[in-house]
Amino acid sequence: MMYVENNSMDPFYCFALEYYLLKEIDLESDFFLFWRTNPTIMIGKHQNTLAEINQDYVKEKQIQVVRRITGGGTIYTDPATWQFSFLIKNQPYNDINFATYINPIMEAFSELGIHSDFSSRNDILIKGKKVSGNAQYCDSKCTLHHGSILFDTKLDELVKALTVSEEKIISKGIKSVRERVTTITEHLNEKIDVLGFKKLMLHYLLQNIDGTYELTPKDLQRVNEIADEKFRQWEWNYGKSPQFNIIRSQRFEGGKVEFNINVNRGIIEQCKIYGDFFSQGDIEIVSRSLRGCPYKEENIRAALENICAENYFYLISNEDLVRCII
Repeated sequence: MMYVENNSMDPFYCFALEYYLLKEIDLESDFFLFWRTNPTIMIGKHQNTLAEINQDYVKEKQIQVVRRITGGGTIYTDPATWQFSFLIKNQPYNDINFATYINPIMEAFSELGIHSDFSSRNDILIKGKKVSGNAQYCDSKCTLHHGSILFDTKLDELVKALTVSEEKIISKGIKSVRERVTTITEHLNEKIDVLGFKKLMLHYLLQNIDGTYELTPKDLQRVNEIADEKFRQWEWNYGKSPQFNIIRSQRFEGGKVEFNINVNRGIIEQCKIYGDFFSQGDIEIVSRSLRGCPYKEENIRAALENICAENYFYLISNEDLVRCII
């Protein structure tokens, strides 16, 4: 595995760099990144952007909005929030596995005198409060694991950017977040700044790295092309959201799933799946399996079982999906 230095704080470029190193670069090596961005809302792959953000506040504060290629929920990041990425190539597809990539981060925290724990799903906790959220993308050739570290993140901004602009709701939201979320700075024995934290983390995390890869002018050109062609595009970050006449959602161990369905004369004509779940494969296959299916429990169950739909979701079964839809 090789380390790639990324000093850009442009979120579109950062996600394009991940994509390029994972999918396109003509090298067999795995890669590790440690990076941060300007104030940004990062939307999970399967989420409905307009339902997740406070549009007026995002526009007023010029907060960037970008969709990840990984599942999971929406997060807010700023220059006091670090991101880390493990990009693993040329390995057989297997189930989503968080512990492999979270453990080195927790061990690095330990080197700083901070004890942390892994939650049952995808978070790192300090004294029961979330300090890091994680997400994964897997296909037949590669795995991307990335996560955020709340070093000294402005949690008030997080709430305001992700909720409707009503003072009472914001006040309650900030209180709720402060009860559930913590930052690294609250647990350090000695005060360090955001760059000092990066230096200390990399001192531990790079001990077993094979070396550093320097991006070439050709690499940089292609990364910027991907940023422009994919991650800066409105269609990718917001997309067209058609109106649906049935919206059903439920939260399971593996996360929230929301089915937006158009039914005409008892037949499902359109189906869109949203949520903060993690997918294992192309979730559109599940949507397509339901189109043309009668909106009846037995037919929906048969359609989902026919494609083994639960294989496309992390910790969500076929029966969970049926229970959500009907």
